[in-house]
Amino acid sequence: METHFQQELNQLKSELLRMAGLVERAISNAIEALVKRDMPLAEKTIREDAQINEMEIRIDERCLNLLALHQPMAGDLRFITSAMRINIELERIGDLAVNIAERAVSLNQEPQLKPYIDIPHMAEITKKMVKDVLDAFVNRDAALARSVCERDDQVDALNDQVFRELLTYMMADTKTITRAVHLIIVSRCLERIADHATNIAEGVIFMTKALVIKHHADTKREKGKEGT
Repeated sequence: METHFQQELNQLKSELLRMAGLVERAISNAIEALVKRDMPLAEKTIREDAQINEMEIRIDERCLNLLALHQPMAGDLRFITSAMRINIELERIGDLAVNIAERAVSLNQEPQLKPYIDIPHMAEITKKMVKDVLDAFVNRDAALARSVCERDDQVDALNDQVFRELLTYMMADTKTITRAVHLIIVSRCLERIADHATNIAEGVIFMTKALVIKHHADTKREKGKEGT
């Protein structure tokens, strides 16, 4: 039978997954509001961020209580500290989705500058990264977490491509500058969402393997071993 502590760990996991679902929906709704020029959906996305913020506070309190009352060791300790990190990252992703929705509100009041192609593509990659990294956390799947890290380069490349394209619009016609800047911010927000998903993935790898891969620390460690 499960102990009370194990039940609390499962409840923590469930709450994180619910929060992740809200965050994924926020990204989807923000991009849909932009592409479909849906002002009510953009405003709804902004309002619903309060729910994500409330969950972040509740999950943080749950983690602190687990640490204080149970004094977990080894794998359980890594699980709880990883959950705390994921909680922070998800809240920040929610804030970025709000930023996108706010840009949508501004852009939807102007004629559309260009067809949206790369930005929706970026959004699909980032949403999948967020989904996969939470699956990796739940299933303790380090390989899936590593694949999330690897996908970050795709988003970076698309972000650069969007910036270069929008720069040509601004250089050709100064009247496009405001709209182009809003779109650059949208692209940058998606790139930051991918970064946060990557941060979560690094935490999952630490949780499952007790291995630090941030700044390629694992590669450096292996090279150090080869030199000894």
